[in-house]
Amino acid sequence: MAMNLGNSPKDEPEVMMDINTTPLIDVMLVLLIMLIITIPAQLHTVNLDMPSPSANKPPVPPEVVRIDIAADAVISWNGQALADRQALETRLAETALRQPQPELHIRSHAKAPYGAAAAVLAGAQRQGLNKLGILGSERFAE
Repeated sequence: MAMNLGNSPKDEPEVMMDINTTPLIDVMLVLLIMLIITIPAQLHTVNLDMPSPSANKPPVPPEVVRIDIAADAVISWNGQALADRQALETRLAETALRQPQPELHIRSHAKAPYGAAAAVLAGAQRQGLNKLGILGSERFAE
């Protein structure tokens, strides 16, 4: 009868060739939790600094100057026909000096020459008028 004492080379534990990943996973979970805690809360709103409404002054409707350009290139200022482009320039210069600056509403006939409309726009630009509106252009969209 033989007795096994465990000293044989077959009974020695084998060398582990794989890396132990359990501590690495634990460290990664701790880092993930710290990352989640430190991220600021995301809000689905946009913060805007809006001016507070002033109840003291009611809004004043702006003064409107209507400039019409007829099919024969005659320019009208609030329904009154102007003699020439110099008269237009004079009116635009007077309008530029007013405070608050009035709005210019420009309406051109469909068959008016482009040069007349360009002269009005160029004159307004030279005088520093920047409140311009071109009316009736929706009919040309087709």
